[in-house]
Amino acid sequence: MRVLSINCGSSTLKFKLVDVGEVVWELAGGVVERIGSERPSLLFRADGAPARGPVAAPGHEAAIRQVLDRLSSAGFAGPDGPDAIGHRVVHGGEFFAGPAFIDEGVMSTIDGLGELAPLHNGPAISAIRAAREAAGPSVPMVAVFDTAFHRTMPERAARYAIPRELAERHRIRRYGFHGTAHRCMVERHAALTGKPAESTRLVTLQLGNGCSAAAVAGGRSVDTSMGFTPLEGLVMGTRSGSVDPALIPFLARRENVSAAEVEDRLNRRSGLLGVSGTSRDARELLEAEAGGDPDAALAIEMFCYAVRKQVGAYLAVLGGADAVVFGGGIGENAPSIRERICAGMDWCGLVLDDGRNARAVGVEARISADHSEVHAYVVPVDEETAIAKDTARCLRLR
Repeated sequence: MRVLSINCGSSTLKFKLVDVGEVVWELAGGVVERIGSERPSLLFRADGAPARGPVAAPGHEAAIRQVLDRLSSAGFAGPDGPDAIGHRVVHGGEFFAGPAFIDEGVMSTIDGLGELAPLHNGPAISAIRAAREAAGPSVPMVAVFDTAFHRTMPERAARYAIPRELAERHRIRRYGFHGTAHRCMVERHAALTGKPAESTRLVTLQLGNGCSAAAVAGGRSVDTSMGFTPLEGLVMGTRSGSVDPALIPFLARRENVSAAEVEDRLNRRSGLLGVSGTSRDARELLEAEAGGDPDAALAIEMFCYAVRKQVGAYLAVLGGADAVVFGGGIGENAPSIRERICAGMDWCGLVLDDGRNARAVGVEARISADHSEVHAYVVPVDEETAIAKDTARCLRLR
């Protein structure tokens, strides 16, 4: 089965055409970047070298059409085109514990959850609608939910300390996100070490523009840093992470704006961007820090501190761990940030090997020292292949 995976971010659309059989093969893939900006671009890779060029992508609908047109021009159309399309959807609420075949009811539910993931569910729905229009009704589609992996959290971790009737009436709980990424890290750690996921305790870190940590025991999520929405938890590219809830009405009064406007600022203008005042990109901030920019330095320091604090909390939750696993754009490609996160953690037995850490850029590797009691790994996360496999599995079970 040839499955096209679509992974919508707030301003990106990653895609991969995968042949899912006994062996999984990538046929083509790439990313549309800076959607909605003045200079969107499409990176496409197939048999030859990757090619990048400008495209018209004012929104995710246009981006998906660009992707399908590019696949068609490369020969992946008709009988060689996708047999199915799998879509990453960030928020599935309480409604989806696993992948779901997309019909009108599923689309309506996803759309209704948009206010809980304002940067993601809307773009995902736009991409689903555009894909259905372009590919036609004969190509089945499946939604793969970030929240599904965290449905195993016990009530003590999933509940907020608010009145039960209020929580039940509005379905308020900690849902967690980046579930596909955390599951990939768990599965790859098992493959790398030969130790079954069912017998391990891991702290997994998905660190990119969006960031989350998860405590995983026996292959199951028992806690995670994101909550009711993806705004809770760690410092992120443009999101504040956890703040005092009283900050929202306080700023609404003082700034004479609505609560929705304050929420938008916490989602889109805070985090690394808000602290530094210049960029959400960790690479740019590290360069600025090296050039003496104190605000960039503080942003990086706050980011690393928040992650280190969460790792410590989850080591307590798990009663120790076999490993800490780094994934995501920052986690996979920024050795200096991994070093800062793990600095001073020899108290729990976590010690990095400086050489291994420096060499592990975008590759799978163990980066801890041989004598480290808690090991550390870098695992590049391949959400698109995971989405493709989940899509094929869902359709075969229908």
